[in-house]
Amino acid sequence: MQVMWRYLEQASFPLSEGEYEEHLNQIANYLQAMDSDSIVQTFIQETKERPRLGRAVSIPLDLGNRASEWLL
Repeated sequence: MQVMWRYLEQASFPLSEGEYEEHLNQIANYLQAMDSDSIVQTFIQETKERPRLGRAVSIPLDLGNRASEWLL
C-alpha cells in the first residue's frame, strides 16, 4: 500500500471533505477485508516516514494466500 501526500485545502485537491472521508472509509473497508488493518496501524505508529510532496510512503501488506485476489 502506498500513501501519497494530499492536502484537503489545496486548490487542486479534487474532493470535498465529505468525499475525502468517504474515500478513506472505502480504503479502511478494503484493509479490513484483507485483514491488514492492524498491519497498517502498527506501521504508521512505528515508522518515522511521512508522505510529502512527490514522495509516497510504502506500507508492505502480507496478504498470504489471498494475494492473488488483489492482483490484476
